Amino acid sequence: MLKKFIMLLAIVAVLGACSSSDTASSANDIALQDFDGKTVSLADYEGKKVYVKFWASWCPICLAGLDEVNILARESTDFEVLTVVAPGYNNEKKHDDFIKWFKGVQNVDDLPVLLNDGGSLVQDFNVKGYPTSAFIDTKGKLVRSQPGHLSNKQIIDAMAQIN
Repeated sequence: MLKKFIMLLAIVAVLGACSSSDTASSANDIALQDFDGKTVSLADYEGKKVYVKFWASWCPICLAGLDEVNILARESTDFEVLTVVAPGYNNEKKHDDFIKWFKGVQNVDDLPVLLNDGGSLVQDFNVKGYPTSAFIDTKGKLVRSQPGHLSNKQIIDAMAQIN
């Protein structure tokens, strides 16, 4: 029994190491667009911690978690909440088709969605699957990236560890 427990613990540790990366990538140079075509740069958030959720319209786990992220974006926290979709990349809808589709999605009134046409940010942040969470510090550095759904509590706890 103890041997199985130690083996399980080792597997969990390995998977945890694979799912989180502490990188020092700079996010300051990357510009995105909101639905009105306004350019938004992550550099605009320098001095603030930023949580970014990468997601796709075809991802059922992503869609199931949108309401929760919408609530997080509405709440008063010490960090900004952004979501990023990459139209035309990795089987995502084209730009205009995505916007039209998203307008029909319910319970996302407070959800800040930024568009990264072609997926350059997704590639720069080495996103391998959806959803993926990115944690950016006050200096605009990507300090952690984690694939899979995270609850709001997990996000808040992770952001509390970032300067």
